[in-house]
Amino acid sequence: LAQPVTPDLLVSPSSQDGDLGSECPEDRGNWTGRLDFLLSCIGYCVGLGNVWRFPYRAYTNGGGAFLVPYFIMLAICGIPIFFMELSLGQFSSLGPLAVWKISPLFKGIGMGTILIVSLVAIYYNMIIAYVLFYLFASLTSDLPWQHCGNWWNTDLCLDHHVIKGGNTTFPVNISNTVSPSEEYWSRYVLHIQGSSGIGDPGRIRWNLCLCLLLSWTIVYLCILKGVKSSGKVVYFTATFPYLILVMLLIRGVTLEGAWKGIRFYLTPQFDHLLSSKVWIEAALQIFYSLGVGFGGLLTFASYNTFHQNIYRDTFIVTLGNAITSILAGFAIFSVLGYMSQELGVPVNQVAKAGPGLAFVVYPQAMTMLPLSPFWSFLFFFMLLTLGLDSQFAFMETIVTAVTDEFPYYLRPKKASFSAVICIALFLMGLILTTEGGMYWLVLLDDYSAGFGLMVVVITTCLVVTRVYGMKRFCRDIHMMLGFKPGPYFRACWMVLSPATMMALLIYNIVKYQPSEYGNYRFPTWAEVLGILMGVLSCLMIPLGMVVAVLREEGTLWERVQQASRPAMDWGPSLEENRTGMYVASLAGSQSPKPLMVHMRKYGGITSYENTAIEVDREMEEEDEEESMM
Repeated sequence: LAQPVTPDLLVSPSSQDGDLGSECPEDRGNWTGRLDFLLSCIGYCVGLGNVWRFPYRAYTNGGGAFLVPYFIMLAICGIPIFFMELSLGQFSSLGPLAVWKISPLFKGIGMGTILIVSLVAIYYNMIIAYVLFYLFASLTSDLPWQHCGNWWNTDLCLDHHVIKGGNTTFPVNISNTVSPSEEYWSRYVLHIQGSSGIGDPGRIRWNLCLCLLLSWTIVYLCILKGVKSSGKVVYFTATFPYLILVMLLIRGVTLEGAWKGIRFYLTPQFDHLLSSKVWIEAALQIFYSLGVGFGGLLTFASYNTFHQNIYRDTFIVTLGNAITSILAGFAIFSVLGYMSQELGVPVNQVAKAGPGLAFVVYPQAMTMLPLSPFWSFLFFFMLLTLGLDSQFAFMETIVTAVTDEFPYYLRPKKASFSAVICIALFLMGLILTTEGGMYWLVLLDDYSAGFGLMVVVITTCLVVTRVYGMKRFCRDIHMMLGFKPGPYFRACWMVLSPATMMALLIYNIVKYQPSEYGNYRFPTWAEVLGILMGVLSCLMIPLGMVVAVLREEGTLWERVQQASRPAMDWGPSLEENRTGMYVASLAGSQSPKPLMVHMRKYGGITSYENTAIEVDREMEEEDEEESMM
């Protein structure tokens, strides 16, 4: 046993593709192929925000010049935190709650994450319900928001065909008019005139309620068998939007006036780079676009094989996400340029962000095209597929987190538990289907994942690097991937990423503005309720600390020290992956050289176990240095 014999067929990371299921716990479920994970991450990150937030943010913050701070913030804040989340999930094969065996004192971070994700899942599925509503409305020969003269239209409604076909010597003042698509959205779909504000929700809109029920049913059926079912659905939902986006892009750039919109979108205004607001906006776009802090990345990675190359996947997903955002900007602004030429108004008068773009401006642009129902259907089908795989991630995060906490009770009944969660969130979302539901949706959107999410991510970064230890974390990655993270990742984790996110948090607090929807200002009680939503997720952290300290014994300081150390069973979930220092923590492992026992049991030595030997040797050398000092 003194000299381990290296077998003829040395197993390398690249040759692990054959048997994907052998390394994963069967009772927990796992991806059935490498592409399942990669496509799920792409589908999760590439969502509605890429289409309706990035293009607008780019043009309002310097056009093409915005790409400079965008990619810098991607390098400082996006890629490192993304890689950290994937590493934590893959190394431990645990969800966002159980992963805090790494330092039980901070389990409240996981509780805060679940609270945030639950609130976001409620209103995100309502947006998918709106998309379904428009998708069904597009199945007609004449789009219902194409003309005025319907029962929901007012005297202010002005059809764009009137502007185009009218007498050019008589200028039409469109500033005091409303487009048919805007009235269709606000007066027919939302029926917002039936509510006086957030305190007066009005009646339930049953057509919206049925669309919400349908969207929850679709989500449930896709996550019914966990990642085994959602991992197959994403082959369609993560790839098909790109096909539609390319079709919309080709159609858009061939329209008259398209280059007017693209020029407006990309013309660089480098003087904007001197403004701190532009850099903050770039960081915010990266932060929310990649979905860091929501637990989705950690959850997906927890179903990987232990030696999956997440380093490569990190760059594929993050850069792919950025390129998709830029492409979406071309598709959107080419159509907006055409629309501005048709209406005879500047591009900035038709450009909007968020629901205003998806449900008012773009549908109106579709009515100006030949075969408008076809293009409208394609656009909303793209939004549906973009939204669904993000929602899969939110639901998988919640279900995985809770089932990992109670594996013996809930894992055998995972399908039933998923149904209970879906029904509960559907019932909580019913208020969003009322006539005043949009006010509640805006409140949830503004506060559920605001400063609370930033606090969660900052705390996670600090705990992993300071409490658990940067050296130990890098060793874990070395053991898992065969190499240590370079100076770039270590510098970002230690200083740059937390400092950037702290600046974001301070900026959000200093520049706080009350929520509003159009001309409606939210009352004080609604603002307080929104702030409490954000604060509650932050309060989970000290609450978790109190619970962890009470479970320990000794003086207060001794309890804090014990609770901050990793749990005895922290480490890779499968015995064959617990090489090096982690073998000693397995039940019944008494050997002074546990790695040798491990080799005898599992046959030979792999390149990854070579890595484990190196890690052990490093630790012994460090122990000797400390004893000499």
